[in-house]
Parts: sequence; C-alpha cells; structure tokens
Amino acid sequence: MNAPVTRRDAVLGIAAAATSFAAPTILRAQSAGRVVVVGGGFGGAACARALKRAEANLQVILIEPSTVFTSCPFSNEVIAGLREIDTQQFGYDKIAAEGVTVISQAVTTIEPQLRSVVTADGVALPYDRLVLSPGIDFHFEALPGYDDATSEKMPHAWKAGAQTLLLRRQLEAMPDGGTVAITIPANPSRCPPAPYERASLIAHYLKTKKPRSKVLILDAKDNFSQQRLFEKAWKELYGDMIERIGLSQGGRVTSVDPATRTIVTEFGNYTPDVANVIPPQRAGRIAEVAGAADATGWCPIDPVTFESKLVQNIHVIGDACLGGGIPKSASAASAQGKACASVIVNLLAGRAPETPRLTGVCYNIVAPGYGFSLAGNYQPRGDIFAEVEGGTSSPVDAPRELRAREATEAEHWFQTITADTFG
Repeated sequence: MNAPVTRRDAVLGIAAAATSFAAPTILRAQSAGRVVVVGGGFGGAACARALKRAEANLQVILIEPSTVFTSCPFSNEVIAGLREIDTQQFGYDKIAAEGVTVISQAVTTIEPQLRSVVTADGVALPYDRLVLSPGIDFHFEALPGYDDATSEKMPHAWKAGAQTLLLRRQLEAMPDGGTVAITIPANPSRCPPAPYERASLIAHYLKTKKPRSKVLILDAKDNFSQQRLFEKAWKELYGDMIERIGLSQGGRVTSVDPATRTIVTEFGNYTPDVANVIPPQRAGRIAEVAGAADATGWCPIDPVTFESKLVQNIHVIGDACLGGGIPKSASAASAQGKACASVIVNLLAGRAPETPRLTGVCYNIVAPGYGFSLAGNYQPRGDIFAEVEGGTSSPVDAPRELRAREATEAEHWFQTITADTFG
C-alpha cells in the first residue's frame, strides 16, 4: 500500500546554490547538452531549476517574455482585498544566479525538424530537448462575443496581473445591493476549484463591505471538485448570498454582449453589475505553433516522459498537457516540471527514464482563517496520469480549528512553493 500523501509532500523542493551564465553562446561540446524551456510559470521555472541542479554541465535556457511572474494561487485574495498584488509577484534573478540563462523574449517560431526555437528579436536557439510550459490561453471561438477587448469590461482575471486588479476595482465601485456574476466553463480548465474559491472570497468582501449584494454563479457543470465542502461553507458563512445555477438548470453561458454587459445562457439572460467571465480554455498558443496541440486544443503526452505524442524531442508540462486525472494546478505543474527534468537528464545521458510518481495538492480559502484541501498521488496508466491510492481530502464535517489550521497550511504551502520555484 502506498503511504498517504501529506500536505508537506507537495511542497518539497531541492536545495542548491551556484553560478551564472551571461549568454546562451556556450559551445555544445563543453556541455552535457542544451535544453530550452519555454514558459516561466510554476512548471517551466521548476523544470529549468531542476535541470541545472541535476546536471551542472547542462546548458539550460529559460525563455519567458515577462520579467515578473504573477501567481494565480492566492490571487483570489487580491480580488477580495485581503492581500496586495506585490505579494503575488516574483522575478527570475535567483534562477539566473544558479546558472540558468533567462531570456526575456516571446517565442514566435518553433522548428522541430531543425530543433530550433526563434524568439521575437529573431534569434534562433538550437536545442537537444525542448520543454513547453505555456500555461493556458482562451478559446474565444467557444464563447461568442468574448475576446481581449471584452475582457476589459467583463474581466476573466484567469491570468493573474492587470485583470486581477481590474476585477477588484469593479467590485469596489459596485453599489451595495448589486450582483456579481461569475461564469464557469466546462472542464478541462485551469485549477477547477478556483472559481468557487473566488465566489467565496467575493462573498466575504460583499458581506463585510456591501452586505445587500449577492454572488451569482453560472456554471457549465452540474458537479464540481469538493462541492460538499464549498456548499457547507457557503451556507455556514454566507447564508443565501451565493446562488449557483448548474448545467441542468441552464447555467451554461452561450454568449456575451459587452455593450450591455449581458450574459446569455440557454435558459435566460443576465445583466449583473460586475461580470466575471471565465471563458473556455486551451493550451497556450505556442503549443499550437509547435504542432503539439491536437483538435481538443490541449497537448497529448507520454505520461512517462512528458514527450509530445505529436512532435519528437518536445516535452509538455503543466496546464497545457492532457494529464488525465491530475489537475491543472500550480502544485501539479511544479511536480511535472521536476519529474520532466529528471527524465530529460536520463535521456540525454542514454539512461532509461524512471516512471514518475507525482504529488499534487490544492488548497481553497473560503474566508480568512477558513480553508480546506485536496491532495493526491498520480502515476502513468496507459496514455494518461491516473490517481493512485494514498490521496486525502479534508473532511466535510470538521471543527473550525481544522479549517483554521488548513488556512495556515495553505499560506505555508504558497510560501514554500514560490521559494522553491523562484528563490
């Protein structure tokens, strides 16, 4: 029997220290190979750091257009006014100090036959192995009326940063007695429980600042992760302030009209004071450019090696991949990044890769001092990752002391994973 996963299992890091490269122009013969990682979120940054720590002679290049990463975990607290955006932001200096070459450019072209990545400034970077960790992009075609321009009126706030602050400002400007609508797409999507955490924390803000207001959830699903825990917390903390309309009641959004801030569903239209529209999602655009995304918009991989099933010598990790049972979360992306690094080091050395065993944990904060969690173990089974024995979930009937302890553990998890990833 596998040992149960603990919350601490999900935040273990690798200790290290080291040197710095000034540019990626080191002769290949002097190294153990060159690995290019595209995407500097939890998956890509963790992978780049783990690669360099595992093989000091390996040339590791991390390409990320943003010089500052803004974390989605805990960004719902920023929306609710419980923390500031700068507590969510991290740079890449400490990753570079360990010998990873960090290039602040967008990738425009990937040429698998040449094993080359081309950045926006026209520089071509050859690779022995390429890791894509591009996160998500939005599938605008699946939600008529919604696009980047619409998001300035009806923010998604599903990529943390400017959108997070926009939604916060809209809540602050809303009159007491107003309605906040949150639309939730069908799976697969980034961090499936997070919209319900957001609804909870917005309700907390309204309860303390605008108590005559309400939260309306329009959901393209009938059931969702940790539903009993959320619904129990909503009843206990917020009474009837949160209303959820699921798929079978007509909660799936079919289009939006930004001119009137109208949300259209199969059974009726809604015009809330604040519209938080989370659109359907797919893998980050560069995965499609590389040819690694299939008709679903996501990237099929070999779960043992994380190698794309569509393009050789390209590995895909994090939210972009079709992971099966493993959720699209920061914890899962970090675990995949480290496991992928181990696989690549073995492949470059001519060794067989070890079968990965991944641990993922998801915390949800529904009010200050009130949290719960879900943790799981995942291993390859066929073409996907499947959950295996040893996972844990917070009990539905638990004293407030446990909820408070898990809220504290959530903060510890965040501090640990960000330090482990970004230094």
